[in-house]
Amino acid sequence: MQTNAAMEQASPSADTLVQFCGVKKTYDGETLIVKHLDLEIRRGEFLTLLGPSGSGKTTCLMMLAGFEFPTSGEIRLDGQLLNRVPPHKRNIGMVFQNYALFPHMTIAQNVAYPLSVRKMDRATRAAKVKQALDMVQMGKFGERYPTQLSGGQQQRVALARTLVFDPQLVLMDEPLGALDKQLREHMQLELKALHKRLGVTFVYVTHDQGEALTMSDRVAVFDQGVIQQLAPVSELYEYPQNQFVACFIGDNNRLKAGIESVAGGTCQVRLPDGTNLSGINVHHAQVGTAVTACIRPERIGLQSSAEGSNLVQARVAGLIYFGDHVRVRCSLSHQDDCFVKLSLADPALAGLYEGSTVYLRMPAEQLRVFI
Repeated sequence: MQTNAAMEQASPSADTLVQFCGVKKTYDGETLIVKHLDLEIRRGEFLTLLGPSGSGKTTCLMMLAGFEFPTSGEIRLDGQLLNRVPPHKRNIGMVFQNYALFPHMTIAQNVAYPLSVRKMDRATRAAKVKQALDMVQMGKFGERYPTQLSGGQQQRVALARTLVFDPQLVLMDEPLGALDKQLREHMQLELKALHKRLGVTFVYVTHDQGEALTMSDRVAVFDQGVIQQLAPVSELYEYPQNQFVACFIGDNNRLKAGIESVAGGTCQVRLPDGTNLSGINVHHAQVGTAVTACIRPERIGLQSSAEGSNLVQARVAGLIYFGDHVRVRCSLSHQDDCFVKLSLADPALAGLYEGSTVYLRMPAEQLRVFI
């Protein structure tokens, strides 16, 4: 589903830095890894390419970097056609997951390397290296070697080396994947702050939805070589356009159902046990169509009585304590288990126990119905 990207591509704006126009990529001449990509990347934005392994996101990044060439279509940087331009002639910086630092060089020499390749004089190199290392709080480590640094410090050095030659664009291929959870979360905040301070365009590849939601201005969600949705983070979470996006971004509950009636952008669905629910008819499904109704765990209310509308009867199958909230696992008739996220202060938790009968309140405006 390429709708968002295709609409943006139809009228390129003045703040567009990168354009993918009808880009396809195959390695064997038969299977398309990237099926048809139309995408605009704006100047100064933090865009994340998000998706599972094999979805095409890394291939798109490699084509932009110049390590792969498109099978068809065009890639442009600031209006210049890049299709056959080698990597070293593109004004693009790249940060890899394994840092790719030279072990026999000091930190300062590693950062200076892109400047040496560009034949920059020694005095200018020294000034730029100092500025780049200071930018990532590594100014005191210039004479050390990569093996003397922690993973987080090496990541900062790799970033400094990328920024030292003032690239138009910075590409990052899962750069935090090798770090432990706490350091990874800290580096996410640092990267976002650095991006905001510098105003350089960042394109970031990850399969981690938390990283995408934490750092990005916009996220392009990939699956099977196609952008399923391209949108700002809040829009992506609140208004997913299909089941894949709804379930890949954040947690989601899915209910099998059939369309009973439609009215404008809303519909009535019937669950296998006969329960009727109202929801948003995202794909404008017609009466009789088999659909899936999705709702996030934190949007569901839990109550002990059957008073009200849009209720589903369930049995508590387990309570999971998460510190700041409790997740209630509920068994439903003819459906997969459903999870409800409740704050510790929610009165619905009082007297709740495994095996008790409850009613799940699913607000119609939060229940999104997909074909």
